[in-house]
Amino acid sequence: MSNHSVSFFDSQFRAQVANGQFALNPFETLTLPHLRGELLDLGCGLGNLALEAARRGCRVTALDGSDAAIARIREESLSAGLAVEAHSSDLMHYKIDRDYDSIVCIGLLMFFPETAARAALADIARHVRPGGVAVINVLVEGTTFMGMFEPGHYHLFPRGSVAEAFAGWEVVADSFDTFPAPGDTLKVFDTVIARKPTA
Repeated sequence: MSNHSVSFFDSQFRAQVANGQFALNPFETLTLPHLRGELLDLGCGLGNLALEAARRGCRVTALDGSDAAIARIREESLSAGLAVEAHSSDLMHYKIDRDYDSIVCIGLLMFFPETAARAALADIARHVRPGGVAVINVLVEGTTFMGMFEPGHYHLFPRGSVAEAFAGWEVVADSFDTFPAPGDTLKVFDTVIARKPTA
């Protein structure tokens, strides 16, 4: 994730913390019922999903490039006694070092150049335990809001390409959602929830 993008979100997160805006977004709401066991949340943002998953019994590792976001998660998880480890991380260069029951990556991979984005997607698939789930949410071709991207440091996924990365898995959900964005532009998201075969 480029410094431009990290700064964009760090500023946004600070404003949300100041205003107490911690509601789950539609993608997190869709995802939550499918999560179990040990959970890795890549690009966790303010940790709304990570914290709620922990309240429901998951043991969570939450990673983000925003120091403001990680500070909020640590404070909340400590005060609530939740099983959440939160760490600041350079996610574009991060390699998953063990397997998890659930790996969530909402709104992150499109901030990587294409080669890095596809490598991270493959890394996620490798580290989901049999019977576990991967949740991927990305902006796709057709998106017109570009203010959060640094030129050369993003990738808009072709429609259908995320689900193709999980060939042979059970695709539990694959939804496309369009939202209005600043300047009469659009954000078009693809959200894929896929379960890894047990054999």
